[in-house]
Amino acid sequence: MEVTAARRSFLCDIGFWADRTALHEAAFHGRVLQLKQLIESGASVNMVTVDNITPLHEACIQAHVKCAQLLLEAGAQVDVRTIHGSTPLCNACASGSLECAKLLLDYGAKVNPSLTALTASPLHEACINGNVDVVRLMIASGAQLEAYDVHFGPPLHITCAKGYVHCVRELLIAGANVNSVKFHETALHHAARVHMVDLIELLVEFGANVYASDNLGRKPIDYTTPASPSHTCLRFYESNPLSLQQLCRITVRMRLGTRASEVIGQLNLSHRIHNYLQHCDHPTSLQTDTGMDSKPV
Repeated sequence: MEVTAARRSFLCDIGFWADRTALHEAAFHGRVLQLKQLIESGASVNMVTVDNITPLHEACIQAHVKCAQLLLEAGAQVDVRTIHGSTPLCNACASGSLECAKLLLDYGAKVNPSLTALTASPLHEACINGNVDVVRLMIASGAQLEAYDVHFGPPLHITCAKGYVHCVRELLIAGANVNSVKFHETALHHAARVHMVDLIELLVEFGANVYASDNLGRKPIDYTTPASPSHTCLRFYESNPLSLQQLCRITVRMRLGTRASEVIGQLNLSHRIHNYLQHCDHPTSLQTDTGMDSKPV
C-alpha cells in the first residue's frame, strides 16, 4: 500500500497520515470482500488521510453497515474525528443510516461528542437529514436536545428550517425547548419562513411564543406573505389566546422538561387525559375551518 511520509496525527493518536488508501476506497464503495481481504492482509483499519478521515468514516457516510462492522471488528476506533470534528456517528446520522448508527452505539460511540466550530452533533446531523428513526434513536440514546451549533443553533431550529414536521414532533415530545433562541430567533421564525401551517400549529401547540421578536425586531408573522395560509394561521394565534386547558398542558410539560413523557406515563390518569398531556391528539379545527394547506407554499 503506497502512502506518504508518515508522521503522527495532530488531532488524535490513531495512526499515520496517508494518501487515500485502498482500504478507504473499499469502505467508501461498499466492497465488503475486498475490504475483508485488505484487513486480513494486514492493512491498518485506523489509517487516516490528510483530513483525518478513516475507512470507518467512509463506510458510515455511505451507509455501508457491513463494511463498518468489518472495520469495527478489526479494531477501528469508534470516536475518531476528522479535521472538521466529525465522528463516524456524525457521518452515519448524516447519511440517515439507522443500522450504522445502531452499530456504532453498540461499539460505544459517544452520542454527545464535544462540538467544534466546524461540526454539528450527531443529533444535528440526523435533523438535517430528516430521518425520524435516526432522530428518535439519538434522543433515546441520550442526545443533548439543546446542544448548540454555531451555525444552526439547537437541533430544533435546523429541523424547523428544513420543514421536517415528524422530526420536530420527536424533539418536542422529548422535551426540547420550543422557545430556544439563536440571535433572538426562535423555531417559530423558521417555521414561518418555510410557510408550513402544520409546523406552525405544532410549535404553538407546544407553547411557541407567537410574539417573539428576533434581532431585527421581527415576529414570526413578519416572515410570511400577507393573506397566505401561514400568515392567516399566525394572525389567528395572535388574535385568539390559547384555552386554559392548552395552557395547563404546556405548563405541565415545560415544568417537567425532558422527563415529561416518562413522568406523565406513570401518573394515574384517565386514558383521555393521558393522551392529551402526551399530545396524542391532533387538533385540526383551524385547518378545517380555514382550508389551509399544510405544505410549503
